[in-house]
Amino acid sequence: MTVPATSARLLDPRHEADVDARHAGWQDRCILNYLPLAGKPARGARGIEPIAMDPAIRRALSHGHVIDITTTGRITGNPRRIEIVFHVLDGRIYISGTPRADRVRAWLRNLEADPRLTVHLKAIVQADLPATARIITEPAERREVLEKIARIWRREPEEMIAHSPLVEVSIEGYTADRAA
Repeated sequence: MTVPATSARLLDPRHEADVDARHAGWQDRCILNYLPLAGKPARGARGIEPIAMDPAIRRALSHGHVIDITTTGRITGNPRRIEIVFHVLDGRIYISGTPRADRVRAWLRNLEADPRLTVHLKAIVQADLPATARIITEPAERREVLEKIARIWRREPEEMIAHSPLVEVSIEGYTADRAA
């Protein structure tokens, strides 16, 4: 069964190919639901071939929600997948986290070593998207972004600015209309 590269669809557990795709290892999948489920996937960054941005994916990326990300372990080189929330502010995608003064998170250290990651959409639209991270360390930029995120989370802005991770994510093929 071939799914056109320009259409999004839900996984249906009644279809054998969808069950197989859902349980396959992450490195064996190409942008789930957008390339043929049968056959060998083309190889790109993280084993995922970039595609033209589907309107359903664009809509899913237009507002923040829970996603998974896969980074490469800085020591082992193995894929590391975590669940995290992303935010869309002024048309840009950001990942942050709760403030922790006592440690730097492993996913952030992994991105310091290798900024390539895979963003896994896992709600109505399911897709694995190759991306690049830019860790934001410049104080003025951190303040501008984290003050907005702190309002969303109802947290103390100064604590977040001092101790929260902050990453801007660029997804291949995705450019948003930025607010004026």
